[in-house]
Formats: sequence, structure tokens, C-alpha cells
Amino acid sequence: MAQRTQVFVGPIIHSLSASELEILPYALLAVDGEGKITTFLKHVDPNDTSEAIPTLLGCPPHTVQTHRLAPGQFLIPGFVDTHNHAPQWSQRGLGQGMHILDWLDAITFPNEALFRDPAHARRVYSSCVDGFLRQGITTASYYGSLHAEATEILADLCLAKGQRALVGKCNMTRNSPDYYREPSAEDSLRATERCIAHVRRIDPAGRLVRYILTPRFAISCDPEVLRGLGDLARANPDLPVQTHFNEAEQEMEATKQLFPQFGCEADLYEHYGLLPPGRSILAHCCYVSDYELCRLKDLGCGVAHCPIANMTVGGGFMAAPVRTFLRKGIKVGLGTDSGGGFSSSMLDTIRQAMIASHAREVQSKGEDKGLSIDEVFYLATLGGAGVCGLESKVGNFAVGKEFDAIVVGTRGEEQGIMTMVQEGDGLRTVFEKFIMTGDDRNISRVYVQGRLLKGGNARE
Repeated sequence: MAQRTQVFVGPIIHSLSASELEILPYALLAVDGEGKITTFLKHVDPNDTSEAIPTLLGCPPHTVQTHRLAPGQFLIPGFVDTHNHAPQWSQRGLGQGMHILDWLDAITFPNEALFRDPAHARRVYSSCVDGFLRQGITTASYYGSLHAEATEILADLCLAKGQRALVGKCNMTRNSPDYYREPSAEDSLRATERCIAHVRRIDPAGRLVRYILTPRFAISCDPEVLRGLGDLARANPDLPVQTHFNEAEQEMEATKQLFPQFGCEADLYEHYGLLPPGRSILAHCCYVSDYELCRLKDLGCGVAHCPIANMTVGGGFMAAPVRTFLRKGIKVGLGTDSGGGFSSSMLDTIRQAMIASHAREVQSKGEDKGLSIDEVFYLATLGGAGVCGLESKVGNFAVGKEFDAIVVGTRGEEQGIMTMVQEGDGLRTVFEKFIMTGDDRNISRVYVQGRLLKGGNARE
């Protein structure tokens, strides 16, 4: 029996671009049985009855299931997390204020080494995926640990629980403790190929889960590993690449000492084939020269901006030049990087991105203006989708895209602790109150590909 068309009726908010937020007081979205948006009517009559909607769509009544949003609710696209370390779900908030390499040695590597135990990996990763879905993160680009089996478990869980994900095993053959290091470049590449095959086997069409090549950063990889991963990227045009890039001064100096033949990290990664056009996600990018800005633009690189981590771990208050990225047409999205910071919330990340941008405005003597609410919401949705190479599938509610969405509630039990909604508040005002003061309690329902994952009769 064919699945019914789902129809969502009520207030809808989404981004058309970085500068254009579309706010629709009463609209209609129709989603087919495959989870694709087939109809988007931006202005409908609130007095239309549920019985009138099938006629409006030209569908037999028994084929339509109508979801009419309750008072105080509105619909937004699901959040896209462009940089996330899944093993660090269990270490969030630890080591704040430490320099990045010290933090890795003291906090992160001991924690990630525990993922050699598949039972531990399954327990933590299950909590991780559930936790992000509860917060409306419908797409995540995950770094796993260096363990192939644990990474396969992460991919399995994302698929089973319905989260859209890029999943990669970290490649690490040097500059980490003996207990958390791959024995050779050959072993590292063999394990990577095993994980690629596993992800392709469980989701052959890549409808939800895809593998992403993941050299942790150049410091942790022998040249042979970088070269081998570049060869894999060239041979597999469906595989994106993610790594850390110009994250902190301590990290950048260590990279220069290991690779003195390169003038910058852009040249290093490009030399090894790890900036394939339009397929790379570069986390942090706190310090970027004019030359590197040109290379990132020319190569279609995406930047995963992680403002919470940048300001709490790394060795300084690092405000990445997001306004410059946007001005130069470089793709930018937001990353929770929740192990490196104190929060796994995309809403917190949005707010911190605004704070960082205002710090950058002061630092640049007004040249880089602070980001608006409209712009940071774009970074968390459509911008992030672009960074992950998914802008044709998700990020807003354009017809033909897949229905990854959040129903936000702002009244009654759904209000939580966000700023109270008062009589006379327009939809724009309610949206701003949610963005600046809301949390997961306001996220009433979460959908990925039209499948309900939180709220109502969600299929967990």
C-alpha cells in the first residue's frame, strides 16, 4: 500500500539565501511517501478545512494526511552540524581553556581510545545520535575515532535512527600516544577502505549515510597516509573530505615544523589531493591569509565555523572571519564541535556565532560587520547543507528537496524557558525569541526525509 502524502499547514520560516529569510504566516507543504517536497503553497487561506486540502492539491482525500500546526508553532528546516566529533559526546565540557594540543593529550585521546571496545562505542554513539536528533540536528558530519569497527557502528546507528550523516574514521599514525595510534600507513588506509565498503553496503544509494575521508589533521598523519587518502579521493568522486584547518596558532606552528616545504595548510592539503573541488569541509579556519582565501574559493571548499570551541579550547579567543568568507563567496556552515566546547546545541552555536562576529567587527575596526539573526540561521541550515554538499537535497523547503524539518513550539508546555510570547507578537518576533532564548524543549517534532523521529508517534 502506497504511503499517504503528508501535508503541513501553518507558519513556515526558511532561508532563501544568506541575506533573505522567508517568513510565511500561513503556508502549505506537501511531502510524498519518499519524503520529498512536492508542493509549496506560500499563501493559503487559514479557513480552509482539512477536507478542502486534498481538493487544493488535486489528490483523493484518502491519500492525504494533514498536519495543521497548533497555535504558537511554526516549521523550520532541520539544523545541519558541519563539524562534530561523535566520540567526544561523553567528554563535553572537559578541559575548557586548555591549549588545543594539550587538550588532545590530556582529555581527548584517552577518551577516544575507549572506543576500541565495540560495546562502549555502541552505548555512547547511540546516546550521541539520539541527543542530536532531540535538538533538531537532522544532518551531522561526524568524525569517529580511529577504530574501524566503532566507526561502522556509528554509521549503522545513524541509518537505523534516521539521521542524515557523513561518517568518517579518523586517520592517525603519529603524534598521539602509543595506545591511540594506528600502527602504520598501510593499516590506516586498509581500515579506511573497510569503512568505505561498509557504509556503501548498508546504504548503497547514500540516501542517508555517506562516508567522508577524515585525516584528523596533518599533524596526526604521515605523508604516506595523506597521499593514500588523496588517491582515494581522486578515485572516488562521491567521497567528501574533512579535516581541521588553521584552527589555532599552536596547531599551525606544529604543522609548519612537520611540513616545512609548504607555505600554508592550503598548499599542504591541496598537494596531497585532499581539497578536491567542491568536496572538502575545513573545520575552524580561524586564521586565513588572503592567498588561502583565494584557494578556498577557487577549490569550492566549505568552512565549518565552530564558535563555541574556538573560544573555549585552543589557546585564545579565536573569532573566525565569517563575514570575509561570505563576502568572498566561500561556503560556510556551523559546527557544534561539542567536545571542544561546552554545548551540543545548534541554538547555542548560533548565538555564539553572533558574539564571535561582533568581536570580529571590533578586531577588524568595523570592516567585518557582525552577523544578523537571519545570517546565522542561514549558516545553521542552508549554508551548512552547502558545506556538506547537500544543498540540492536539504537546507530549506524548495520543491524537490527532502523534508528534513523541525516543528517549533512556543506556548504551554512547549514554551520551556524561552522568552514568553505575548499578545501582539508577530511571527518574526516569536522566531527571534526562539533563536535567542529557546532550547530543545521548544523542538516539538523532528523529521528526516518525512519520517517523524521526535514527538508524536516517533519511530525511535
